Amino acid sequence: MKALSRLFVVTLLALTATGCIFIDGEHVDMDDWRSAQEDNREAISQLSIGMSREAVIERLGTPADSEAFTRDGEELRVLFYRTRHRHSDGETSRDETTPVIFRNDELVGWGQRVYDTVR
Repeated sequence: MKALSRLFVVTLLALTATGCIFIDGEHVDMDDWRSAQEDNREAISQLSIGMSREAVIERLGTPADSEAFTRDGEELRVLFYRTRHRHSDGETSRDETTPVIFRNDELVGWGQRVYDTVR
């Protein structure tokens, strides 16, 4: 029993010392999400107005969140990609993302200011 307790303590210390976390029971290396955020920022900086939604998703992958609505008879879709860390809660909140906005499946802009104007 004592050996099992020591093993548990050693394992716990090793995990906390390496900067690893568990999200939804899965081991996630902190460098993984940092790298993903950097990759998303890099990819977003290379987007071009007028790109198709399909091309953006192909480049950036699945968004952390999304929404869709109509305004003046046009369909607007917003994909939210994680680009910064604010909370250590294992969840991605909207304030940790960059919105990427499409009108009728064509990229019209990205960033909070653009999102605020279309919402």
